[in-house]
Amino acid sequence: MKHFLRMLIQVCLYFYCKFLWRCLKFVMRKLTGRCELQRICYNTKPGASRTMKIETSLRDSKSKLLQTSVSVHPDAIEKTIDDIMELKKINPDINPQLGISLQACLLQIVGYRNLIADVEKLRRESYDSDNPQHEEMLLKLWKFLKPNTPLESRISKQWCEIGFQGDDPKTDFRGMGLLGLYNLQYFAERDAAAAQQVLSDSLKFSKAEWEKKRMDKAIGYSFAIVGINITDLAYNLLVSGALKTHFYNIAPEAPTLSHFQQTFCYLMHEFHKFWIEEDPMDIMEFNRVREKFRKRIIKQLQNPDMALCPHFAASEGLINM
Repeated sequence: MKHFLRMLIQVCLYFYCKFLWRCLKFVMRKLTGRCELQRICYNTKPGASRTMKIETSLRDSKSKLLQTSVSVHPDAIEKTIDDIMELKKINPDINPQLGISLQACLLQIVGYRNLIADVEKLRRESYDSDNPQHEEMLLKLWKFLKPNTPLESRISKQWCEIGFQGDDPKTDFRGMGLLGLYNLQYFAERDAAAAQQVLSDSLKFSKAEWEKKRMDKAIGYSFAIVGINITDLAYNLLVSGALKTHFYNIAPEAPTLSHFQQTFCYLMHEFHKFWIEEDPMDIMEFNRVREKFRKRIIKQLQNPDMALCPHFAASEGLINM
């Protein structure tokens, strides 16, 4: 009975707050002569702050047109804006900037949803050793990471040198599918110097071996396996919506797969530095370090002005709004 009463109170409180919010919006429109979308666009700076407020306003609207506008096809955005302006009785000749601002926001919102779909498609596609394109990408990964060392054969223990677990890397891609390979190749090709340095560092010994050999620093982890794991982290940040802050601040229009891969490069670079700072005893501490790193990234992304810093070669094309 107590549980039922608690649920009833929560439902009543929800509808009461929703009613108050609609009343407040009505009063604000009467006082300012502007609808909520106008107030957001005119009073909030471009970037994540504005786009996320616009997204919430559209999604929570009682109008079906506004609710569905966040999931329209990119080609239909311009017409959707015209329909919204007509619905809200806004003269585009008097308010030309509103249409431009709404279009920029909708391109980001719709683009983010489409990016999730593109990333999910790659994640669900399994690595196929009978697919020439898959095999070519894998061999390119070796070439980019070990340019001066020929791969003796496709099935080889040499794969362990770049952090795979056995003599055939295809078994390591099961968790993230082709997405893991796409990200690793992108990092190795677009930011070759950093990727090769991270790989070199990752091959250093465990702390016990470090003390025995009096090495400078203990690192030691499997580069490729960690890359696939960081791909999983980037994927979950994307799907949960945590990366909206970053993408809405750096992509002037729709975020693309390249933006996602650039973000992966950043996460790999930052995780490597974080791993060294944490100075773990051995690889058995990986889950602890990864979770601590994940929490730090999420905390950074809670800042509406946050854009993960494009300080590496792979992100030279990023644009900060």
